[in-house]
Amino acid sequence: MSPPMSYQVSPVGILRSCFREKFAIPRQPHLAPAARGVLELLPPFDQPEAVDGLEQVSHVWLLFLFHQALEDTPRLKVRPPRLGGNRSLGVFATRATHRPNGIGQSVVRLDKVEPGRLWLSGIDLLDGTPVLDIKPYVPYADSRPEAVNAIAADAPATIEVRWTPEARQQAEWHGQRLAEPLVALIEQCLAQDPRPAYQQPQPERRYGVGLWDVQVRWHYPQPGLIRVLEVVPTA
Repeated sequence: MSPPMSYQVSPVGILRSCFREKFAIPRQPHLAPAARGVLELLPPFDQPEAVDGLEQVSHVWLLFLFHQALEDTPRLKVRPPRLGGNRSLGVFATRATHRPNGIGQSVVRLDKVEPGRLWLSGIDLLDGTPVLDIKPYVPYADSRPEAVNAIAADAPATIEVRWTPEARQQAEWHGQRLAEPLVALIEQCLAQDPRPAYQQPQPERRYGVGLWDVQVRWHYPQPGLIRVLEVVPTA
């Protein structure tokens, strides 16, 4: 057998995302429809010719790099969050971020096309993610009603999200300032319960995450419930 060939790839663009850290990013695209971002295309793909015709498409595939999870030594087994992080599966049976070559893929909604920029929603990518390729979603070929995945047959169960009055007011104000659906984004992301499945936090423990330019803080006052405590500018 001949030795494996080596390839080098370069990003076609960089995603500017509402997600400023990995914690609380939905584990699949479209679980948070309010999650938005802009894909800034790099030369030579920032020219109008590169996106000609893309305005006829509602969704696109993004092939990208898990740029904060790249590893020198490939993993053969991983512990996917969907299974609580305490059960191993073969890497090719999962969508875990620890991938050969660090490559991920997501189907996202294409909201607007401009030369050099694509406006996206339903994203699950970290700010600064290098995008390697963009492909149009083709419904008749990409949607397979007969497909089966017994590991993840249904969408994950969600958790109830409640607000303190002050936090809700803060989120609404910052949402207006950002011209972004911040209240919906917070509710959709936290409803996925971003903590590790095996973790059972005490009510006094506080969690936080950066979305856009604000910090969201919450706790678990009782099992099955999140209370958003504050939404404040990132220090």
